[in-house]
Amino acid sequence: MTNVMRRIRRTVPPASASCLCTLILLLFSAAAHAQFPGPDRVLSPEFGADGKVSFRLRAPLAQSVKLASSGDMPQIPFGQMLDMTRKPDGIWEISLGPMAPGSYRYTFNVDGVPVMDPVNPQISRSNDNPWSLFHVPGAGFMDDKSISHGAVAEVYYHSKVLDRSRRLHVYTPPDFESAGQHYPVLYLLHGAMDSDDSWSSVGRAGFILDNLIARQEAVPMIVVMPAGHTGPYVSGVSDLPIELFAREFREDIKPFIEQRYPVATTRDKTAIAGLSMGGGHSLEIAFNDLAEYGYIGVFSSGVFSITQNDGWEAARRSVLDDETLKPGLKTFWFAIGEDDFLLATSRASREMFEKHGFHPGFKLSEGGHTWTNWREYLHEFTPMLFK
Repeated sequence: MTNVMRRIRRTVPPASASCLCTLILLLFSAAAHAQFPGPDRVLSPEFGADGKVSFRLRAPLAQSVKLASSGDMPQIPFGQMLDMTRKPDGIWEISLGPMAPGSYRYTFNVDGVPVMDPVNPQISRSNDNPWSLFHVPGAGFMDDKSISHGAVAEVYYHSKVLDRSRRLHVYTPPDFESAGQHYPVLYLLHGAMDSDDSWSSVGRAGFILDNLIARQEAVPMIVVMPAGHTGPYVSGVSDLPIELFAREFREDIKPFIEQRYPVATTRDKTAIAGLSMGGGHSLEIAFNDLAEYGYIGVFSSGVFSITQNDGWEAARRSVLDDETLKPGLKTFWFAIGEDDFLLATSRASREMFEKHGFHPGFKLSEGGHTWTNWREYLHEFTPMLFK
């Protein structure tokens, strides 16, 4: 724009230049209005008084538009999509619900191409793609309330194990900057289809912690949410390199946090928990260095290959049978849905630990392998910590 104005001043008389400049500004304004329309802007998602949620996309040239979800919407089974209806004005629309309180991820599929909702700025990143995100209020434990809030930061560090820059998310509690104290730390790990962003976006971890701390049901703590994938992962194609991440965690992530943040490093102030793949990571990490972890949470998970007797138990028998390590493990808790495909793995893992003299708690809830359960599990597990 500046270069255009300079050329105008050099080539036309002042009066004409002024008129041309006005014309150009009008053209830029018209173009901006066409790209970002005002009153006729599509509203998506829209929340109705009846609890239904409407999704809309302006795509007048599309032949087909579908609504896809990450698997947490009960109306859209995992791996499936719903057809949207085209209106005469070229807007495609679908309404679902009523929707239960919670956060949900979705995308549009336009003629076979995944497309995020262009009028919804809220997003959540999974393992290999971003999702549009929306929240249905009504569950007090994870809603945004008028209380003191902590902060969730994206933090980058250099991984010596992987020889590259890596990112993690860190929750710090309200008044963290001025408190001048050392905090207990919870390492919170995500699942195979997610990323280090997931617990704080679709998982609502920051709001869950804020509400628990405000009600004095949980002590103020730092929550570290690292990236669990050490390389590209495709479900059903790639293996999960659990041992490699456990090594990076031990050599890079935990030392980085202990150097950069005021966290207590004693066993009674250190917790680890995770969902699905992150639950497997938690067991791998904790039972490699059990003297460092006083609290372990395993959500929708277990020792993944325990039903195939792959040697995990035998390799850790000295730790499992070390009676000096058991008293310091204050909380050991499994939780899973009755329809979860990892239910047998979770039960077999718990039975194996019981055989070695541990006493893990066990919660069997409704539902399956979804964020609907994992948010609830975090809400129930966190008050068990550091008491």
